[in-house]
Amino acid sequence: MRELSRSLLLLGPLLLFLALAYVLPFLGVLRWSVTLPEPGLEQYRVALSDPLVLSVFWRTLRICAVVTVLSVSAGYAVALLWVRGGPVARLLTELCIFIPFWISVLTRAFGWLSILSNRGLINSSLEGAGLIAEPLALVRNEFGVIVGMTHFLIPFAVFPIASAMRGLDERVLMAARGMGAGRTRIFWRVFVPMTLPGVLGAALLVFVFSIGFFITPAILGGGRSVMVAELIYLRIFQSPDWGLAAAISVVLMVSVAVFLALLLRRLSPGESR
Repeated sequence: MRELSRSLLLLGPLLLFLALAYVLPFLGVLRWSVTLPEPGLEQYRVALSDPLVLSVFWRTLRICAVVTVLSVSAGYAVALLWVRGGPVARLLTELCIFIPFWISVLTRAFGWLSILSNRGLINSSLEGAGLIAEPLALVRNEFGVIVGMTHFLIPFAVFPIASAMRGLDERVLMAARGMGAGRTRIFWRVFVPMTLPGVLGAALLVFVFSIGFFITPAILGGGRSVMVAELIYLRIFQSPDWGLAAAISVVLMVSVAVFLALLLRRLSPGESR
């Protein structure tokens, strides 16, 4: 009992902060969704039946799924080089992982805009080399949004995967090598399955982060690849329709929570951790 009291005493300030910073605002948004412009559940009916809102939801899920796959795949390769590479490779990889955290998301989005735009670095180089006659459409579409979001989220995918790789028992790899398995077979049949908990953790982290992206899709999508966060912003500041924006927010949060709960239930306790 004394141990529990100490734990609650230490966790008390954190729980209070989380309640004030997250639970209280969410309750306010929930109240807006059932009171604006009139009391009732009309805004939820609109959010779940309006073709425009549904198309934005599906676009968001599609983009987030693609970004998750790309980020986790690239993050696995980077983590492998970071954990299993030589000293120089580890140092360079570490710099590539941590330097992006020093650059704001807004700066990175505009950087990609300067690279992918019609007069950007890629199109200018290809046109100068005579490889294309007209600029490629690399921004103001889903491609540009996916590129920008993937670049931002790769470092977040690296850490859970690298943690899983560092926790591997080297004796298992040595046993597989001693039984005559080659490097490729060891990698796909032993190494990758043992790091799957880290891969799943990275996928959950990246997917949840990508759901709420706003700046990158707004800049690189150019209003043609609107995601849920941008739709909420438009409904609040341009329509304005605060009730519908609040209902969309609640539906999004509940959907993500249910998805995570179902996924975690299918994992073993070790994988859940």
